[in-house]
Amino acid sequence: MRTDYQIVGGKVVECPVGEGGILLFINPAEEERRYLIDTLNVDDHTLASALDPDEQARLEFEDDHIAIIFKRPKNYSHEDEIVFKVLSTGAFLFKDKLVVVIADDAPMFDGAKSFIRLESLAGVLLKLVYRTIFHFLGHLKGVTAISDEIEDKIQTSQENRYLMGLFALEKSLVYYLNAIHSNQMVLEKLRNAAARIGFTQEELALLDDILIENNQCLKQAEIHSNILALSLIHISQGIVR
Repeated sequence: MRTDYQIVGGKVVECPVGEGGILLFINPAEEERRYLIDTLNVDDHTLASALDPDEQARLEFEDDHIAIIFKRPKNYSHEDEIVFKVLSTGAFLFKDKLVVVIADDAPMFDGAKSFIRLESLAGVLLKLVYRTIFHFLGHLKGVTAISDEIEDKIQTSQENRYLMGLFALEKSLVYYLNAIHSNQMVLEKLRNAAARIGFTQEELALLDDILIENNQCLKQAEIHSNILALSLIHISQGIVR
């Protein structure tokens, strides 16, 4: 499914297909994939990476655009039980358009605070990554709240399902750590290639802020992971005894 947007008054606004410079493809159909590959010259392997949750984040320079794969948390649902998952996003920045490819129907450009004071397509791309950081931070708080609730239940019941729940959360944090670290490497490459990409001074300042925020997010994830790992050790030892 394709939806087009354009920058109007510093904001991202939906517009008729074919009239916008920002193209969002959600789980593109075969015809849309052919358009991306044959018309826009998007590499087919990179396109597949944008739809693959197991792909690592990366930055690639093509003849007429830059291709970025970055990681974001999957919107949590009860169907996932207590496993927090990670998905990929593909962003392809051309001189006259920004193409975004995702596998799920996730909100990408909603939220008044996320996409304001925009002047360029590169700025939209940076805001997309910026928003992802706060998405991770929100999920980290959710993981902590759930783990605290499970640990309280373990105090009164030593059922294996509660312990397995903590192990599932620990596994989720490992995925998050890898994803956030992978994003950090891409952000650093973006900063090093800033002149080649053509970021403005304002966009460079935003990129520097994003680097700081992502690094802090990574440290938060490490702290949550270490605390949960220690809790699992203590709880497991108590159950064995």
